[in-house]
Amino acid sequence: YLDASASVYGEGLDGQQDRAGLEARVAAADAFVHQQDHRELDLLEGGEYAGHEGGFAVAAATLGAAPVLYHPDTAEPGKPKVRTVAEEVRRVVRGRAANPKWIAGVMRHGYKGAFEIAATVDYLFAFAATTNAVRHHHFDQLYGAYIEDDAVRGFIAENNPPALKEIAARFCEAVDRGLWAPRRNSTYDALRQMAERSTGPACMSTRSSSPGSTWMPGSSPGMTTFDADVTLGRSISTGAEE
Repeated sequence: YLDASASVYGEGLDGQQDRAGLEARVAAADAFVHQQDHRELDLLEGGEYAGHEGGFAVAAATLGAAPVLYHPDTAEPGKPKVRTVAEEVRRVVRGRAANPKWIAGVMRHGYKGAFEIAATVDYLFAFAATTNAVRHHHFDQLYGAYIEDDAVRGFIAENNPPALKEIAARFCEAVDRGLWAPRRNSTYDALRQMAERSTGPACMSTRSSSPGSTWMPGSSPGMTTFDADVTLGRSISTGAEE
């Protein structure tokens, strides 16, 4: 993130690299504001949100800082709504990602609908790996909506089998990295079996790879992949849900 964002422009400069200058700004930041001025996508529908907001959070943590992350909604300029990234994740998970109406809608689109479901899991994972905005119950909500629901799981398996494998593998990876503690002990084993069913091992605990060389959703064209080299520390807590 720091390397990709360190270009300086203006005052005769045209893309000159100044990583030291960027690091100083990031380390001194109290807050990070990334506004969204449209409602065509939410932050779990595009990898650029996790890449930018999550990338900044990891960069700041690496430099010893912990700025507050904000994701303002300025789609209606006269009625801006300012939310933290954590509040926005919570809103999107409840309002769209785990909403039966949205799921029913994408299920009308076959392969593409299953792809959208898999992408949502991928982007939630990206925010979990890079920020403290994702709680365990957010993974629980998506797991319940996409895997535990027989009709939805069957739809994905029938219309886009690689997407089902990828969803299971990403959930497995969330457990492996300590980002999610499922409510039931049997959940991980069930997901691991699902992830391995088609083309072989996919969960980290069943292969000889390091945490940095994780699953890549290559079989879903267009999905933005995200592999964080740094995972922010978090406590495994099943306290009050938000």
